[in-house]
Amino acid sequence: MTSSPSLPHMVTRFAPSPTGRLHIGHGWSALMAMDMARAAGGAFRLRIEDIDGTRSRPEHVAGIIDDLRWLGIAWDGKIVHQSQRLHHYDAALERLRDMGLLYPCFCTRADIQASLTAPHGPEGPVYPGTCRALGDGERAQRMAAGHPHAWRIDMAAAVKQAGPLSWRAMEVGTDEEIRIIADPLPHGDVVLARKDAPASYHLSCTLDDAAMGVTHVLRGEDLRSATHIHRLIQALLGLPSPAYRHHPLLVGADGKRLAKRDGSIAIADLRAHGVDPGTLAADLRAGRFPVGISIGEA
Repeated sequence: MTSSPSLPHMVTRFAPSPTGRLHIGHGWSALMAMDMARAAGGAFRLRIEDIDGTRSRPEHVAGIIDDLRWLGIAWDGKIVHQSQRLHHYDAALERLRDMGLLYPCFCTRADIQASLTAPHGPEGPVYPGTCRALGDGERAQRMAAGHPHAWRIDMAAAVKQAGPLSWRAMEVGTDEEIRIIADPLPHGDVVLARKDAPASYHLSCTLDDAAMGVTHVLRGEDLRSATHIHRLIQALLGLPSPAYRHHPLLVGADGKRLAKRDGSIAIADLRAHGVDPGTLAADLRAGRFPVGISIGEA
């Protein structure tokens, strides 16, 4: 009888959304995540975050896979599709509801923006808690009437229940870990299930990283503040907490970060123009980027 092979100590991942073609910043991030795992003798996984029904497209999934393979990025195991994991998100939401930590929110974006009581947090206006104050009867009546609603977490109650938390951080360029005190309270009652999607990024990402055995998350600096929320969800649901490394974002000549919607340099365009993928990958690893692209300030 042979024993099962032990799992690699380090597992990293790349998790794009199929809402457009990958740009050069995505390729840089994917290369770093793959190289980090390979250097440690670990595994690199690929996840497609395809639960945004209004923007996700099958053709973009195919394009993402083609672009990654062209750039020399290879992943371990099967590709994970969030659209095939909806029942896991439902189960997590039910657990949080049973814990008394979720409430339905019927507010529109216009309602929230019009509120004079909305404070500002790490990522802009914080939900003022309007629907948290609704009575059970009114909530039930609105839901029975079919009013569209999201599910928000009662952040103050969740933080109190979880107690003091921290997360492991690794700065780019070093393997040294430091502890960061988790402080999700300034984010307010964030959405965990949207009106137009079965789960928010905060919930789906946290659950999927745990299910995939991810030990080290490498992602952009723009998601550093979200890590405070993810650490809270991990504690509430009894999930392991990976180490996090947040890399700086690439910016264009105008100083703005690269984004699909702005038509930033797409990997597909570089392919079409005959760029050599091996040379491009070597340049990205060395911090050399196409003309007009540079590392932005943290």
